[in-house]
Amino acid sequence: MKHPPRIALFVTCLVDLHRPSVGFAALSLLEQAGCTVEIPRAQTCCGQPAYNAGDRATARDLAATLIDTFTAYDYVVAPSGSCAGMLSKHLPHLFDGDPNLRSQADALAAKTFELTAFLTDIMNFTPSPPPYQGKVTYHDSCAGLRELGVKTQPRALLASVPSLTLTEMAEPEICCGFGGTFCIKFPDISVRMAADKTATIKATGADLLLAGDMGCLLNMAGRLSRENSPIEVRHIAEILAGTTGTPAIGKTGGRS
Repeated sequence: MKHPPRIALFVTCLVDLHRPSVGFAALSLLEQAGCTVEIPRAQTCCGQPAYNAGDRATARDLAATLIDTFTAYDYVVAPSGSCAGMLSKHLPHLFDGDPNLRSQADALAAKTFELTAFLTDIMNFTPSPPPYQGKVTYHDSCAGLRELGVKTQPRALLASVPSLTLTEMAEPEICCGFGGTFCIKFPDISVRMAADKTATIKATGADLLLAGDMGCLLNMAGRLSRENSPIEVRHIAEILAGTTGTPAIGKTGGRS
């Protein structure tokens, strides 16, 4: 019998600092899918903020640590299309001048996956979450969609949630305005983009907004809060793992 895949869960900085419940939900889902999951303590930031800011030296140092940390694992899975995209699409190019490290970086890239894509495309997993009595809408985060092709996978998984009604917003693939350092460099444009996004979210009549990237979720939750909207915001892993008893992002109370 083939051994269960040994997974390194790449927690990501925003999950670690702002929403640890997403990490626990991802862990639960991977274990339900039959994986052996570990969370390497030596993991660091994926290096994307430094990379996007042009600080290739720092990004390269972080990447070298990640290569060493994740070498022994069958797969690296992240509850983030942005971080998974950094590891699988951009990290190898940091070592274009070093054939040995470039080869190791390519190997890491090939085994790195966003959570919902891994569960569906690699594990062929269908979760059995508890019912969710409500209407939800889903935002396609830019990196997951454009870099990794994550589109149908989260929707296929949501179809397994009893009683959940998915109502698509107009243009769910339009950026929410976060964009990593974009929201810092161009705050006025970012705020307008976020306001346009929340308008399309409200138009669905959904009581819950889901996505697969914490940066997008924090940005949209912040904008909805400023607009005094009652719409809750969660990472998709929390719904799929049935961990909605914790407060929604930016809220102080949770669902039972």
